[in-house]
Amino acid sequence: SSGVMSSAEEKDQKGSVSDETTETTETFTYTRKGKQGKYRREKPWDHDGIKHWEIQSYTEEDAKGNCLIQESKFSTLFPKYREQYLREFWPHVTRELAKYHIRCELDMVEGSMTVATTRKTWDPFMIIKARDLIKLLARSVPFQQAIKILQDEMACDIIKIGTLVRNKERFVKRRQRLIGPNGATLKAIEILTECYVLVQGNTVACMGAHKGLKQARKVVLDCMNNIHPVYNIKTMMIKRELAKRPELAEESWDRYLPKFKKSNKKRKKKKIVKKERSHFPPEQLPRKEDMQVQSGQYFLNPTKRSKTSSSSKK
Repeated sequence: SSGVMSSAEEKDQKGSVSDETTETTETFTYTRKGKQGKYRREKPWDHDGIKHWEIQSYTEEDAKGNCLIQESKFSTLFPKYREQYLREFWPHVTRELAKYHIRCELDMVEGSMTVATTRKTWDPFMIIKARDLIKLLARSVPFQQAIKILQDEMACDIIKIGTLVRNKERFVKRRQRLIGPNGATLKAIEILTECYVLVQGNTVACMGAHKGLKQARKVVLDCMNNIHPVYNIKTMMIKRELAKRPELAEESWDRYLPKFKKSNKKRKKKKIVKKERSHFPPEQLPRKEDMQVQSGQYFLNPTKRSKTSSSSKK
């Protein structure tokens, strides 16, 4: 019948479909072999010249008059010893934040700093930067350094170290170990991580790029966990030199890095010998006359007694 398709016609159609699929698949080249590369195609719009991780600048022209719908507000408390400094530098803080149309308040009664967005705020992320600014000012970071957080490439990290060590004396020693003699250890950490580091009270404030902040956090936490900063500094110095060699870019660096082992030497415990306690009082010491009776001098004449005593002394 005319309605029923013959088997020969079906084979011809299947063959034509298979030919089309082979033609389409031949136009693409797989980046991977096997099942994983089956659906992977080349991306002509993505090439090595594109910098995926580059931070692009965002200006007021890019916003094109777009404003925020709702107000965002952040506040933080500050210690009493920072009152005079903040009162002195608060006009400078207000002037810098006014460039981005962010409102800031200083409450001396409550002891707090507040930042909030306004109707004219064009950069939505700047309120997060302003929040980090008041946090850094509260942790005794100078204004000249803290204001750099408003830059796009700068980030900050406030590490809390107060609860990592229970013993107060041990905590003070490890915190001083992080600073080093005349601040030498802290300066070495700043040079290697390319970050600003400030140890103040129970916190460590760091400012810099995200990669450096990650390294600085590791050094600080290891120091509070009784691992000397010198070990991490030595490792970072070696990594810095290895990064300059392009032939080692795709190799493992484990063979170059130092491996430090914990050497816990067991100290010999002194055996404490318990003295037997007696319920009776100690024996009375002998008198001079009793000692003379025992030696026989008591029964001699006084002249002979004096001679024997002088001879015994000699």
